[in-house]
Amino acid sequence: MEECTGKSSWPELVGVNGNKAVTIIEKENPNVEAIVVVIGRDNVTTDFRCDRVWVWVDNYGIVGLVPHIG
Repeated sequence: MEECTGKSSWPELVGVNGNKAVTIIEKENPNVEAIVVVIGRDNVTTDFRCDRVWVWVDNYGIVGLVPHIG
Protein backbone atom coordinates (compact mmCIF):
# COMPACT_ATOMS: atom_id res chain seq x y z
CA MET A 1 0.00 0.00 0.00
CA GLU A 2 1.17 3.47 -0.84
CA GLU A 3 2.41 5.61 2.06
CA CYS A 4 0.65 8.95 2.22
CA THR A 5 2.03 12.20 3.60
CA GLY A 6 0.44 14.48 6.16
CA LYS A 7 -2.55 13.93 8.40
CA SER A 8 -4.62 10.95 7.22
CA SER A 9 -7.68 10.68 9.50
CA TRP A 10 -10.10 13.14 11.11
CA PRO A 11 -12.23 11.40 13.79
CA GLU A 12 -12.86 14.76 15.47
CA LEU A 13 -14.98 15.85 12.49
CA VAL A 14 -17.78 13.31 13.01
CA GLY A 15 -20.88 15.39 13.81
CA VAL A 16 -19.56 18.51 12.01
CA ASN A 17 -21.12 20.07 8.89
CA GLY A 18 -19.64 18.37 5.80
CA ASN A 19 -18.64 21.57 4.02
CA LYS A 20 -16.88 22.83 7.14
CA ALA A 21 -15.11 19.45 7.40
CA VAL A 22 -13.85 19.80 3.81
CA THR A 23 -12.30 23.16 4.64
CA ILE A 24 -10.61 21.81 7.78
CA ILE A 25 -9.30 18.66 6.05
CA GLU A 26 -7.84 20.55 3.09
CA LYS A 27 -6.24 23.11 5.44
CA GLU A 28 -4.70 20.43 7.67
CA ASN A 29 -3.45 18.38 4.72
CA PRO A 30 -3.00 20.43 1.52
CA ASN A 31 -2.03 17.23 -0.36
CA VAL A 32 -5.65 16.02 -0.44
CA GLU A 33 -8.96 16.93 -2.02
CA ALA A 34 -11.89 16.32 0.32
CA ILE A 35 -15.15 15.35 -1.39
CA VAL A 36 -18.58 15.31 0.26
CA VAL A 37 -20.67 12.19 -0.43
CA VAL A 38 -24.01 11.16 1.06
CA ILE A 39 -24.18 7.91 3.05
CA GLY A 40 -26.46 5.39 1.35
CA ARG A 41 -27.01 7.53 -1.75
CA ASP A 42 -23.73 8.26 -3.50
CA ASN A 43 -21.46 5.62 -5.01
CA VAL A 44 -17.70 6.10 -4.99
CA THR A 45 -14.75 4.31 -6.53
CA THR A 46 -12.90 1.89 -4.27
CA ASP A 47 -9.39 2.56 -5.54
CA PHE A 48 -6.95 3.85 -2.90
CA ARG A 49 -5.57 7.34 -3.48
CA CYS A 50 -3.38 9.43 -1.18
CA ASP A 51 -4.82 12.66 -2.59
CA ARG A 52 -8.50 11.98 -1.77
CA VAL A 53 -10.68 12.01 1.32
CA TRP A 54 -14.34 10.98 1.13
CA VAL A 55 -16.38 13.04 3.60
CA TRP A 56 -19.44 10.86 4.28
CA VAL A 57 -22.44 12.91 5.42
CA ASP A 58 -26.04 12.11 6.34
CA ASN A 59 -29.10 13.63 4.65
CA TYR A 60 -28.63 16.77 6.79
CA GLY A 61 -25.04 17.32 5.62
CA ILE A 62 -23.49 16.20 8.91
CA VAL A 63 -20.37 14.00 8.86
CA GLY A 64 -21.41 10.49 9.91
CA LEU A 65 -18.22 8.45 9.33
CA VAL A 66 -14.60 9.23 10.15
CA PRO A 67 -13.04 10.95 7.11
CA HIS A 68 -9.72 9.38 6.10
CA ILE A 69 -7.39 9.22 3.13
CA GLY A 70 -8.27 6.53 0.66
